[in-house]
Amino acid sequence: MAARLRQSLEHQLVELQESILLMGSYVAQMLDQSMQALVRQDAAAAAAAIEMDDTADRMNREIERACVRLLALHHPMARDLRIITGALMIVTDLERIADYAVDIAKTARRLAEEPYFQPVPGLDRMTRAVTWMVQEAIHAYVERDLDLVTQVIARDDEVDDWYDGIFTSLLTRMEQDPQSLRPGIWLIHVARFLERIADHAVNVVERVYYVEAGDLVPLDRKQKITVPLNGHHL
Repeated sequence: MAARLRQSLEHQLVELQESILLMGSYVAQMLDQSMQALVRQDAAAAAAAIEMDDTADRMNREIERACVRLLALHHPMARDLRIITGALMIVTDLERIADYAVDIAKTARRLAEEPYFQPVPGLDRMTRAVTWMVQEAIHAYVERDLDLVTQVIARDDEVDDWYDGIFTSLLTRMEQDPQSLRPGIWLIHVARFLERIADHAVNVVERVYYVEAGDLVPLDRKQKITVPLNGHHL
């Protein structure tokens, strides 16, 4: 009986991790759709990205229910418990990333009918860096890869630098051209949304460290992430 229960728990934990991977991939797709809508000034694509949020919310609820069910039925301990509670924290971050993707799509819809300066210096590269962070944070969770944890945290510095550069560039543009004030403000919001998405990706990899090491702490961007000797076996 105990062996069957253990096998059942392990199977459900694998399914839980697959669900997290699916939601993470879907949220990254939402972000790409929203940014494409912004660049192309495509109101229809923006509307489609906004509609995707219903599916992201459904995924979030389903994962939360699966976690609660596992906690109630199996009373997991040690690492199994961390996998489940880590999943609950991660889906909260993924749901917030989806919300920011919707905010970007709404901004794209606002700007679809009016001319604005393109391309915004640095915005494309910032978008690629943030998208990479989201995708690799999820891979780090599924693959238990602490090297990826280190890489994602380090990449956040790059995103912060892009945000500072975009903010300064847009502010200078608005000071020189008052007609650029409205689109400039909205594009600063977009850069800020991207910066916050990167922060949530960092949160995700901090949960990965928690699952592997048993310690939920803010991680130093410059440190090499390793599992304490007394943490891996908990």
